Amino acid sequence: MESAIPPSCLECIERPDRLFCDLPVETLKAFDALKSTTECQRGTVLFREGSPCKGVLVLCEGRARLSVCSESGSRLTLRIAGPGEVLGLSACLAGCAHEMTAELLDSTRVALVRRRDLMEFLHDHREACMKVVSLLSQDLHRAYDRVRSVGMSRGRRSRPMRVH
Repeated sequence: MESAIPPSCLECIERPDRLFCDLPVETLKAFDALKSTTECQRGTVLFREGSPCKGVLVLCEGRARLSVCSESGSRLTLRIAGPGEVLGLSACLAGCAHEMTAELLDSTRVALVRRRDLMEFLHDHREACMKVVSLLSQDLHRAYDRVRSVGMSRGRRSRPMRVH
């Protein structure tokens, strides 16, 4: 299967529909210069929960399962990431280990940007820095919604029903 996603972000027709990819041309040229792309097969683990973060990955196409390991050792899927999503962003910016595991559900092209290069890029490109703030904010709101959903459903089950 030949990929429709070109190696350069500037040539990608999907770019306007993707939050991080829709940067000004000069900023995107700078991003293109520091990323490396690789073709990955379905089932490839991009990073594991607890492993050191070396940089961020952008899914050029395809999907990845983001999961965590429970205390009992079973895997819990947090969500499915799609094309254009930046993976490992919070761990990269914080300089800490990955909080989750990312496994590809499809064969795809992935762009990698090393942590040091990303930090310099964000320092030099305000627009990209603001996109990152927006992405982190979206992640935080998704987490709030998940906690609210889990908390509310458990709260309903654990409370006895009142009969008047």
